[in-house]
Amino acid sequence: MPRLLSRLLVLLLASAGAASAQPATVPSADAALREAFIAEAVEKYGLARPGIEAWLGQAEYKQGIVDAMSRPAEAVKPWKDYRPIFISDRRIREGQAFLAKHRDALQPVAESTGVPAEMITAIIGVETSYGGNTGSYRVLDALYTLGFFYPVSGKPEQVEREAMRGRFFRDELMQVMLLAKEEQLDLSSLKGSYAGAMGYGQFMPSSYRAYARDGDGDGRRDLFGSLPDVFASVANYFVAHGWQKGEPVVALAVAAEGAEPFTPDTLEAKYSLAELGERGYRPTVAQGHALDATLVTFEGSAGTEHWLGFKNFYVITRYNRSPMYAMAVYQLSREIAAGQDALAAP
Repeated sequence: MPRLLSRLLVLLLASAGAASAQPATVPSADAALREAFIAEAVEKYGLARPGIEAWLGQAEYKQGIVDAMSRPAEAVKPWKDYRPIFISDRRIREGQAFLAKHRDALQPVAESTGVPAEMITAIIGVETSYGGNTGSYRVLDALYTLGFFYPVSGKPEQVEREAMRGRFFRDELMQVMLLAKEEQLDLSSLKGSYAGAMGYGQFMPSSYRAYARDGDGDGRRDLFGSLPDVFASVANYFVAHGWQKGEPVVALAVAAEGAEPFTPDTLEAKYSLAELGERGYRPTVAQGHALDATLVTFEGSAGTEHWLGFKNFYVITRYNRSPMYAMAVYQLSREIAAGQDALAAP
């Protein structure tokens, strides 16, 4: 085959391959849904129609976001496999260094809110590896794609949930438009996760607007570039959800011989220690005063683990509803604190 024809064939094949990775035509938002969105954003948030239309005109459908959201959920890992993902020597070491570097900014926040500096650090460590991975998707595209094209499985039992998720992301899209206006943010350049979470602490727009705080006193709440704002905001999120200063997060528990398995229907700390004791689950160390708790059970590397989760454990699950996430944040915070204590020892 002549060299020129060979090169042309290679280029054509490459082009065909690239085209196959994208939808044949980029879908457009349903006209009625788009109009309803605009009307709601004007009425609910006081946004101007021309501005909304301009942002919708800039938003781009991203097939990769739909694919990521459509991907079948992995089987839930047991605690013995989940824990090493977030509590590694590297993440502990980097957390200790992060806390040491930013102690002067973290300590006043910890003292004023009661949320320990190592807990704030651990949240940032689990969410974004201390700011190293805050997301690469345009927030505008992510929320537009999931708001107007949330993937439909075709399963009757999922119809209501999928519709609800679409509504959720459309509302977050409205809120990020308002947020950009309030905080003088360039919406066209904001980057985050494929679900639209942003900044060091991965706040969704609604959480950003509700819980973010101006920690550096410049009159803005910047969770992308101002660590004082990030620290104040993560702590405020905890306080707003009921963080109890000085109270424990969890306590290791032991199951009495013959205790019936107990899986509470909520992570809320609503059982007295006496009630849990009657069920056969008691803390290995006396708590010193009456506390309400729930029971969480994990399959650890050394076998079954029972833990009593107190109100502060429940607060961490308001950041992410997984009990294993909350336990990872807590245990990472303890490892970070232990390293700081070692550095402070004579």
